[in-house]
Amino acid sequence: MELLTALAIGLLFAIGIFQMLRRNVIRSAIGLIILANAINLFLLSTGAYEGVDPAYSTAVGVQSDALPQALILTAIVISMGGTAFVLAMLYIISARYQTSDMDEVSGLRN
Repeated sequence: MELLTALAIGLLFAIGIFQMLRRNVIRSAIGLIILANAINLFLLSTGAYEGVDPAYSTAVGVQSDALPQALILTAIVISMGGTAFVLAMLYIISARYQTSDMDEVSGLRN
């Protein structure tokens, strides 16, 4: 099961990076969202394990670490803010230049 999870996260990373390297701004924004979700899944998979209990835990049985879950909540808020900023820039660029292609925007070449 860990191999399937690792492959899925790796595939999401690859798709996100590939979309971010495209010349279309909308696809770059979608790639940013996919990459943020891949990072969140990676952090979640690091906290879900069976084995040695954390040192600060006194509970009995199989459990997962709560620290990666707290990091994921923080990462979700930060990625939502970054996505909102990118979408606002996309709106301004598309309203000003009437296109979403980076090659057609004349002010970005300098």
